[in-house]
Formats: sequence, C-alpha cells, structure tokens
Amino acid sequence: MRDRDDTEFREFVSSRIPGLRRSAYLLCGDVHTADDLVSIAVGKVYRHWRRIQRLEHPDAYLRRMLLTAWLDERRRPWRREQPTDAPPERAHPGERDVTERLSLLGHLDRLTGRQRAVLVLRFFDDLSVEQTADLLRLSTGTVKTHTARGLAALRDLIGVPALTKDQT
Repeated sequence: MRDRDDTEFREFVSSRIPGLRRSAYLLCGDVHTADDLVSIAVGKVYRHWRRIQRLEHPDAYLRRMLLTAWLDERRRPWRREQPTDAPPERAHPGERDVTERLSLLGHLDRLTGRQRAVLVLRFFDDLSVEQTADLLRLSTGTVKTHTARGLAALRDLIGVPALTKDQT
C-alpha cells in the first residue's frame, strides 16, 4: 500500500475502534474475544482497503466484516466446549448396549442408501426435513417418503409392530 493509503486507513480505523470494540463485546460477551474479532475485521479491511475506501459506505463494510468474524468464531468447535471443575463421569456401556448398537448398525446396512442417509440426517444429526432435502438435493416430499419407508423397514427388521392411528 502507498503511504497515503496507509495514513487514510489508520485514520479510518482509529476513529472507529471504540465503536467496533463495543459492538464486538455486545455480540460475544467477552472482552478478549471482542478484541480478537476487531483485529480479524480490521485485518480483512486492510487487505482490501484500496477497494473499500472507494465504497459509498465503508463503515457498513467494516461492520459486516466484524459480524462475519463473529459468526465464523461461533462455528469453531472449541467455542462449544464448556469448562468444568471436575470431569464428567464416564458411562460404561453394558454388553446389551453394545449389542443393540451393533444390531442397529446391521439393520441400517440393510436399508437403501437414501433411506439410510435420510434417517441418519434426520434422527442422528437432528436436521429438519428442509435441511435434509437441501443437503441431499431432494424434494421435501421425497425426504418424507424415504423417512416413512425407512422407519417402517427398521420396525420390520427389529420386530416392532407399526403404530396404528388409534395408538398415535
């Protein structure tokens, strides 16, 4: 960057840092994470400063970078961890649990590929019908059909009778 561009960038950012830190803190609730988010956003803006300074509203671009940095940070796996004083008790699976798990895996292998994919996404990954349809590039009706047929096939394989309308 040229010296003039550097000076303009420093002036632009230095006048906005307090507001950015405040916004970042309100987004994440942690001073240190807020500083990290501001640093990430400012770094991205610096990288593209020549193009950004010509925009009509460079502040909006900077705020969008801050929001994007926060959203990216929330998706990181270590953000979902919660520290505790003592480690949790580990459940020791009984012999029956292991047998049931292996049996279920064997039954899932006997389903069609789409039925298995739909059931795993819907019930193990807890996705909605719409999310599953988007992921598998199917219509929602097809996802519902595969779900119903896959569950019926699993019930038959496991030996669980199908529910009637009176039982629901």
